[in-house]
Amino acid sequence: MKTALVLLAALAGTAAADDLAARAAKLHAEAIIVDGHLDAPMQLSDKWADVAKRGATDHFDLPRAKEGGLTAPFFSIYVSAAYAGNGAAKRALELIDLTRRVVTEHAADMVAAGSVDEIRAAKKAKKLAVLMGIEGGHAIEDSLGVLREMYRAGVRYMTLTHTNTNHWADSSGPFYLPDFDPKQSAVHGGLSEFGRSVVKEMNRIGMIVDVSHVSDATVDDVLETSRAPVMASHSACRALVDMPRNLTDDQIKRIAAKGGLVMINFGSVFLDAKGYAMLRSELARLKPQYLALKKKFAKDQKAFYGAAFRLLVKEVKRSRAPWTAIVDHLEHVIKVGGEDAVGLGTDFDGIGDPPEGMDDYSMLPKITAELLKRGHSEARVKKVLGENFLAFFARVEATKAKLASEPPGTAVYKK
Repeated sequence: MKTALVLLAALAGTAAADDLAARAAKLHAEAIIVDGHLDAPMQLSDKWADVAKRGATDHFDLPRAKEGGLTAPFFSIYVSAAYAGNGAAKRALELIDLTRRVVTEHAADMVAAGSVDEIRAAKKAKKLAVLMGIEGGHAIEDSLGVLREMYRAGVRYMTLTHTNTNHWADSSGPFYLPDFDPKQSAVHGGLSEFGRSVVKEMNRIGMIVDVSHVSDATVDDVLETSRAPVMASHSACRALVDMPRNLTDDQIKRIAAKGGLVMINFGSVFLDAKGYAMLRSELARLKPQYLALKKKFAKDQKAFYGAAFRLLVKEVKRSRAPWTAIVDHLEHVIKVGGEDAVGLGTDFDGIGDPPEGMDDYSMLPKITAELLKRGHSEARVKKVLGENFLAFFARVEATKAKLASEPPGTAVYKK
């Protein structure tokens, strides 16, 4: 009798697991899945590859995107700090052109998108909707006119800083460098007056304000200044991993209260406290070599960035988080900011430490299954995967419509 009961329990467990898997597969196929940050343009600019072929970049190509059910990634127009004051706008335009080339060469599978309706249309057409977001506000070269042209070129968000403080906004700093000192990034105390003008102009034209990479003071100033909801395109929760790039609970609450969005980064150092501690230890170990490179290339910033990048990529030993840590951070945002305030911002192709079991886009269905397994409703899971972003984007567009009669910004950057 006891053996029969054990067998029945095992069969019931198997049936439940099969039902969960079937529900997850169906839901995932139906859902619109948005990724707030993909660094494929950076990799493709270094080494061109056909994205129709598996392995085109570390984490992205059309076969893996289709397997993962991806609907709409934001191709990151990442402008390295090395370009600040040294052709930043040109670099951004080159990556915009590259992104268009990728889409044009694969028109049967990809389409350029810049609105909620275009994302939904792409889903119906079974195409990948490719959006663009600038990473690093120095890309506009302190010009509202350049900002407007970037929007006309298809850019739909701008991360106000990268790891470098620019002329008008403070960054959270380069946490991945051996000589990282957050005090060095605190130049303006948040946004300068021109920085506030940038945010207001972004609101007016409908460009999303992204606070990933900015300092805590800049987050405060953005939330005070912005007339539209704001987002963090690829951050995580500081309550779980105490690093400067992650958001505090108070920040999450205030972003959510304004109708904003927090999109969770898939980098292990963002997700796992032990992984971040290991990174800090490794950086301390490599500091002498790093400082020697800094001295050697003191008069050539591009050469220094290249040499330092190679050192850190090659020598830093990393720990990979379990992939379920992604869901832990998603749940934390839901707990703190509500179920409407969270999404996915993988940072794929920009991270060297994706979690174990989440090696690329093909593995995204695991997140859907895990959320269902933890008791989240199908409606909530669809929100997390993409509907929250679409609702947020619609709110940004609604703000643009309200500001339609406002004249273009004319503020001028002054040293």
